[in-house]
Amino acid sequence: MRFLFLLFIIVPIIEITLLINVGQAIGAWNTVGLVLLSAFIGVNMLRYQGFSTLRRAQGRMATGEMPGREMVEGIVLAVGGALLLTPGFVTDVIGFLCLIPFTRQRFADMVLSKVTVINPAQGFHHHAGPGDFHQADPRDPRDSSTLHKGDVIDGEFRRED
Repeated sequence: MRFLFLLFIIVPIIEITLLINVGQAIGAWNTVGLVLLSAFIGVNMLRYQGFSTLRRAQGRMATGEMPGREMVEGIVLAVGGALLLTPGFVTDVIGFLCLIPFTRQRFADMVLSKVTVINPAQGFHHHAGPGDFHQADPRDPRDSSTLHKGDVIDGEFRRED
């Protein structure tokens, strides 16, 4: 939590300092134009990469596979798009890295190495690694692929205050 707090304090300070320095070097209006140009290019890249990821996800679902990687890549794309719309050069660089397929897949690998994607309706489990699906039977206690560090309990939550 402290990391996020520092991130929300330090990144804007860096962005403002960089914008002022670039503005002094090339002029204020040129700096504004550069920020708008990067947002325009980023939005167009986001649209293209988003449709590409959506088509891959639909293809996997059509074959009965769970599109865990594509779901994570979609989240990385959304974060990248938000960063590109945020004025500043540091956020633009990180946003563009989220849109480039090679780096986006590396970000997705980092996320997938920390989580397990489960489709309880079909019993698919996705562990770290691309395309690494296993057909599991959640009702079979002998199937160790359904056992994780903590048991997953599916249920509903209702707050009664």
